[in-house]
Amino acid sequence: MIFDPIADLLTRVRNAQKQRHRYVDVPLSKEKVSIAKVLLAQGFVGEVFINEKKRAFRIYLKYSSNRTPVVHGLKRVSKPGLRRYVGYKDIPKILGGMGIAVLSTSSGILDGNTAREEKLGGEMLCYVW
Repeated sequence: MIFDPIADLLTRVRNAQKQRHRYVDVPLSKEKVSIAKVLLAQGFVGEVFINEKKRAFRIYLKYSSNRTPVVHGLKRVSKPGLRRYVGYKDIPKILGGMGIAVLSTSSGILDGNTAREEKLGGEMLCYVW
């Protein structure tokens, strides 16, 4: 049983990129698919394919021309034992705008810039840079 599915997603992506895999398969959940779609929209991953029959989805990882991963780091912020909430004015800029913060808001899971523009705060899920 997985107690923290978001941390499991981030760890799978981190481990797959460390081993230079082309893709990683992750058990299906709406929350994890939403996070993967935010990463896709921001250009951190290549493609996201959902397989309802196998109850999993596949994330194709992105690498630069010399085979270095596009994602340099992933950090889980809000944990099941200690939730972190921020207002829209307190959403941090990761590495001066080179990374993103992923938030769970009342309008769904958004990146930090979109949440700041729409003036939405929420639970700070993770940082990606």
